[in-house]
Amino acid sequence: MNIRDRVASLLRPNEVAHAHCDIPCGIYHPHIAQQGAESVERMCVLIGELGTPSDAAGHATLSRYVAEKEKAAELVKHEVRILWGDYFKPPHLEMFPDLHDKAWNIMKLAGTARGSVSIDDAKALRAAVDEFADMFWKSKE
Repeated sequence: MNIRDRVASLLRPNEVAHAHCDIPCGIYHPHIAQQGAESVERMCVLIGELGTPSDAAGHATLSRYVAEKEKAAELVKHEVRILWGDYFKPPHLEMFPDLHDKAWNIMKLAGTARGSVSIDDAKALRAAVDEFADMFWKSKE
């Protein structure tokens, strides 16, 4: 190993960092969380309409619906965590004293919706995410 390679290896980071984006863009938006909550609700509707599959094609469809529902619920949690942890600041707590409770509730609702096919659970998640989005937009005024 030559000297240039040794210096380069010393300067190379040992850990990879992960962030909302590669630069501090300051762009935040609740639409992805809202779309995820809508997807959870839609998958629950489709699962209900599908009923109990009687053949391999039906089982494959059900598996895709369930996988998409679970992925969408995790997306909701991910996006709300970004807004909650990165966007909202202490002054926002003065505007929304229940901000932490609302975000925590979304995490719980998304977890419940992830493990359920209840349309009521999905609707509750969607309503909570929409309320959180409203808080976000009011904070921008």
